[in-house]
Amino acid sequence: MIIKTTKTNREAVALTSKELLEKAVEILDNRKAEDLTAIEIGNISIIADYFLLATGNSTTQVKSLAEELEFQFSQAGVEPLRTEGVRSGTWAVLDYGGLVIHIFHRDTRAFYNLERLWADGERVDIQQLIKQEG
Repeated sequence: MIIKTTKTNREAVALTSKELLEKAVEILDNRKAEDLTAIEIGNISIIADYFLLATGNSTTQVKSLAEELEFQFSQAGVEPLRTEGVRSGTWAVLDYGGLVIHIFHRDTRAFYNLERLWADGERVDIQQLIKQEG
């Protein structure tokens, strides 16, 4: 899926879901998010092409990670279609169309266990994405 957005004083930006995923992994890794997991779900669901899951060690870190993603994507001309839970600090969801990002507090992530729910999806090698950025 190609996401096209516009930003004042900028040309339209077109990024694939994979490019959004790579950028999100870079941002979250730089901000010390833990347990980064990407699942390709485009072949089994119409919800998105990818889910990206990350863990924060505190409610403050969960909020900070979500806010940093929104800020940096916005700077690149990419706005979320919808966000949920950013203020709660336990589970923030940022929907960018082809990429849905879930940032959890550790206990919340263990409780909902989305990896198990989406086990039919294909895992993306996060370490390979991190090496590409580095």
